[in-house]
Amino acid sequence: MKGPRETDFAYQAVYRYLTHLISEPVSDTRVRLPSLRQLAERLSVSISTIQYAYSLLEKEGRVYSVAKSGYYALPVSFIRPACSGNDLLETVYVNARRPGMLVLSSDEPALLQPLDSPLLLLERELLRQYPRLPQPTSQPCGERELRAALAARYTSSPARCWHADDVYIGADLRGVLEILIAVLCLKDAVVVVESPCDWTILRLFQDNDVQVIELSLHADGGLDLDHLQVLLETEPVRLVMLSSGLNMPRGSVAGESNRLSIAQLLARHGSWVLENDCYGELEFEPDGPRFRDLLDPDRLIVFSTFEKVIGPEAPYGYVLSRQLRGELQRHFLLRSFRLSPIRQKAIARLYNNGRIDQHLLVLRRLLKERKVQMTQLLEERLADALHFVDPQGGATVWVRSLRQVNVRGVFHRLLKQQVVVAPGELFSLRGLHAQHLRLSHTFGGEHDLGAALGLLGDALRLEAID
Repeated sequence: MKGPRETDFAYQAVYRYLTHLISEPVSDTRVRLPSLRQLAERLSVSISTIQYAYSLLEKEGRVYSVAKSGYYALPVSFIRPACSGNDLLETVYVNARRPGMLVLSSDEPALLQPLDSPLLLLERELLRQYPRLPQPTSQPCGERELRAALAARYTSSPARCWHADDVYIGADLRGVLEILIAVLCLKDAVVVVESPCDWTILRLFQDNDVQVIELSLHADGGLDLDHLQVLLETEPVRLVMLSSGLNMPRGSVAGESNRLSIAQLLARHGSWVLENDCYGELEFEPDGPRFRDLLDPDRLIVFSTFEKVIGPEAPYGYVLSRQLRGELQRHFLLRSFRLSPIRQKAIARLYNNGRIDQHLLVLRRLLKERKVQMTQLLEERLADALHFVDPQGGATVWVRSLRQVNVRGVFHRLLKQQVVVAPGELFSLRGLHAQHLRLSHTFGGEHDLGAALGLLGDALRLEAID
């Protein structure tokens, strides 16, 4: 672990190390795993890297945490087989981590051009500047330098300006969203979301008893203005969640006139808006205002993560809000996220020295090139079986079967061929998108994409519903 890495991320090596620990035979059914700090020292990596590897295992149901005690796991004999459960999302997660799988279900744009090497280089330089001295006063909302860098990046005018005290940084996106659910009192409240919607957000809302109303996007990527107006007039809507620009997994962007009309409607109703900016930097050709440029900033909350742009070495999530300062500070203090101040400073330097913007130019170009390759293959091989939305950003393609098929059957047939796809039903809580799939065009390894699409075509034909 102490040598330089060329083709591997640190978290992947930590993940493999932990899976070996879990698999070791033990007498007790409950296995206590090393602490974040112990592993960081043992493997010579940052605490945030250890935390990310643990989070992957937690998503797979192989690890669970106990407050003030640590992480625990069951021996391998107690872990359910990869495909035996009824939880489709868990099956996707577990199989995506199996060796030898072609993962066409992932959404990891930064894998094409990770910033882990420059980030860790900056971190080493900062460690020389800030040797191991007693830590300064705790900063439960995140390192001040990084909060200031984000505030500057999101400021677009004197009326829409942000300050460091409006920015809050957590260990990961899930933790930040859990805090927002608590601060906004969303349990049993009504929230309108775009559909399709990221499965992480949907599951989190579901687990916290949030009443979700899904607003399906039009074919052109715009929101249904009339439907939203009816919802605002007839339902006790606490919050409307919108993508800043690029909707994922569809990969579409609402037209500027549609965005303006939606913003005007929300302003008339005085609605609170939660803006999902996780993919805001990943449009191939950024154009037009973000929703936050059209909305009242005092009724706006923005959330995002560094991971989609920088990579898994920066898993932190963050939120911007001008009106909820006291409650957010209290909840972040109670949560006590353990974040590396040096890594946060390193990320701040990437923003302040312009490295992020240089990186984004390259990343967008690479993503667009891979998108073109994928969509050309889809047109050549599966034009008679699938329709796809031509993505305007991101690392995935949203496809729909032209015939009625059993998509779960397609999914399981492909698993047997060591291919993982993401069924569309994962992106809805009420059964929408059952004929859709999300396919990745940034998979790693030496897999033959053409052959994999051939297997997909075979599975679609075999699972056709007469």
